Amino acid sequence: MTFLMSMPAVFICISLLFSICSAGDPFISFEWEFSYITAAPLGVQQQVIAINGQFPGPIVNLTTNNNLVVNVLNSLNEDLLITWNGIQHRRNSWEDGVFGTNCPIPNGWNWTYQFQVKDQIGSFFYFPSLNFQRAAGGYGGIIVNNRVIIPVPFGTPDGDITLLIGDWYNKNHTALRKALDDGNDLGMPDGVLMNGKGPYRYNSTLVPAGIDYETINVHPGRTYRIRVHNIGVSTSLNFRIQNHNLLLVETEGSYTSQQNYTNLDIHVGQSYSFLVTMDQNASSDYYIVASARFVNETLWTRVTGVAILHYSNSKGNATGPLPDPPNDFYDKSFSMNQARSIRWNVSAGAARPNPQGSFKYGQINVTQVYVLKNKPPVVINGKRRTTLNGISYVNPDTPLRLADQYKLKGIYTLDFPTRPLVGPSRLGSSVINGTYRGFMEIIFQNNDTTVQSYHMDGYAFFVVGMDFGDWTENSRGTYNKWDGVARSTTQVFPGAWTAVLVWLDNVGVWSVHVENLDTWYLGQEVYVRVVNPEITNKTELPKPDNALYCGKLKYLQKAQVHSKSSASLVMVGSLKLIILLLLFAVAVFQ
Repeated sequence: MTFLMSMPAVFICISLLFSICSAGDPFISFEWEFSYITAAPLGVQQQVIAINGQFPGPIVNLTTNNNLVVNVLNSLNEDLLITWNGIQHRRNSWEDGVFGTNCPIPNGWNWTYQFQVKDQIGSFFYFPSLNFQRAAGGYGGIIVNNRVIIPVPFGTPDGDITLLIGDWYNKNHTALRKALDDGNDLGMPDGVLMNGKGPYRYNSTLVPAGIDYETINVHPGRTYRIRVHNIGVSTSLNFRIQNHNLLLVETEGSYTSQQNYTNLDIHVGQSYSFLVTMDQNASSDYYIVASARFVNETLWTRVTGVAILHYSNSKGNATGPLPDPPNDFYDKSFSMNQARSIRWNVSAGAARPNPQGSFKYGQINVTQVYVLKNKPPVVINGKRRTTLNGISYVNPDTPLRLADQYKLKGIYTLDFPTRPLVGPSRLGSSVINGTYRGFMEIIFQNNDTTVQSYHMDGYAFFVVGMDFGDWTENSRGTYNKWDGVARSTTQVFPGAWTAVLVWLDNVGVWSVHVENLDTWYLGQEVYVRVVNPEITNKTELPKPDNALYCGKLKYLQKAQVHSKSSASLVMVGSLKLIILLLLFAVAVFQ
């Protein structure tokens, strides 16, 4: 017997189908055009990279397990890739946005990033990873909020503020890149920006008139979460707010033991969030300061970022000298001890209901040990380069992950040394062969004269120890095996070492690199290849349908037809699915 569905039944079916389609984790979509605009953050007209005409770019506000869809149109005059600093891309190195995993987006083309912020919370940022472009902008903050069912280890703030700080040069990024290619240092930056703006005119000699500065508007008595990211080129910065305490609560996806600081050193590539209570009187505004560290402060006085904290009932402008930086000229251990004081909050949950402390990393047997030693730039084949363990990384024309996918030989070698090489440095595309579900100990040994910040894509690692001098086997006796903070970027002081532990459970090819743009650009990088030996489709997502091809696979690339946006295409695909399911339901009831 056949019969037609009644209209009420059809509407019930439609409602059910929409419920099914929306029952999964939400999709958050963006349309971004990267282009050049002219700006003068320090009073000098120059070319910067904007997103939809905005510099810095928009804040990406997500919740744990959201799916992020970002359609990127490259309107620059060179290739582009966007990387998501600290986002772990679970099972999905295809979306990492560095040359080891992705072919660049050519000029005039668009490409859609799509990934899930799986089981993550915290403060992160994005930026262009190629061609020294981060020195020109193209960056912005990322906020990943807890799901409502997961308690946060502090009261709900009255507001959420993102502050992007970093050193800045008045030269275009192409000129900075050429300087490095010609074998030169970049020299002293021209200043420090806060949210793309120059310093408040706290000093009429150092700061010219007419500079646009950042103002943070607050209300007295309220508490705000302030997320601070050092997105600069190479300068460590000390962050402080005049007369206000900084209660540290989170760094790069991990809740920390809550401690008050009057100032905190934030190194290149690092992210922190603080709770700041507006508990001062409103006789005047207050300075927000980011000043250069570990430099000759007499020469670097102009390399200071100054924003204004403005109470809604303020009675006047900020006045007086800036709050003092740390006085550690004779005690270089101040910053290291400050870094050691940052601990993991093992009693707090993060993205999942179980407490973080249930993962007792100190009881896991280490299966691989790598001592990664850098040193000052060296000359290799007539070019100034930087190295790790004597190897200066060179990106092959074909990304490593694509080479694996298509079983190409000779693209890279799996012979990266576990200890520094003895002998002359060399160029190479040498890769670390990581053991899937192994526990790797990495010791970063900094033999350069400046602080270096190291970052690992796809992972958070446990920072378990740091000290001056050379690391030895006996150094393990000083490790923190209980509440070392889990994060993705750690500082390594000159003439010192930092040790991290990382659980290799995320399949893919992942970059380990210095965040200082100059030394990264010159070769201080290595990739860790993590492969599940079992044949399964459950530990890594498949190659995306929109993958770009280059190098030896360039012949696979089809000409791009520019049409509707990715967000529109996602919606169209969903509507097609709904229509098909409706037709199927109608057929069943006929």
